[in-house]
Amino acid sequence: MAPSTKVALAAAAIFGVGAGAYLVYQENIAEIVATASTTNLATTPTTTMNSWHMYSKPAPEVLRQTLDPLTYKVTQAEGTERAGSSPLDKEYGPGIYVDVLSGEPLFSSKDKFDSGTGWPSFVKPIAEGVVAEHDDRSLFWQLRTEVRSVIADNHLGHVFKDGPKERGGKRYCMNGAALRFIPKADMEAEGYGDFLGQV
Repeated sequence: MAPSTKVALAAAAIFGVGAGAYLVYQENIAEIVATASTTNLATTPTTTMNSWHMYSKPAPEVLRQTLDPLTYKVTQAEGTERAGSSPLDKEYGPGIYVDVLSGEPLFSSKDKFDSGTGWPSFVKPIAEGVVAEHDDRSLFWQLRTEVRSVIADNHLGHVFKDGPKERGGKRYCMNGAALRFIPKADMEAEGYGDFLGQV
């Protein structure tokens, strides 16, 4: 078994995700880091990715006690926030959007657009493999595709095929309660300097 496969299997056991999904995630994030500018690499703390790569999800009862009701409902109970209720819907400054619990990078401001739906919307994730997609049959009249973070395994929202055609045709409709926005000016200090080229 190749070393990279062993690492993926071990990570899958730790993070509770599929080994294949985690390996794809690792490869694509590694590519972003490898192509970051020399300046960014030199000034980025050595723990840039460790905090979210090593995230261990607390027990459900701990999350219920520590998260606010809306964040818990959205991320752990596959709920949906009220349209237009998140400040992130109208946030169009440069930066990245990360998982609200683990901090794993998910979306870039350059891929955000105004869908008019009342939810933060993106044409694609920040890199291939950083989100997991699953069939969602919770609505008996409609088959939807659920979007979850790979490491934290939190519910983020859904992806639809009604996005801007000139940008791929997809609309990643996310709950603002599941995301944290990190402005470009703060990315270096918060350990996301390797991703400055993505915004």
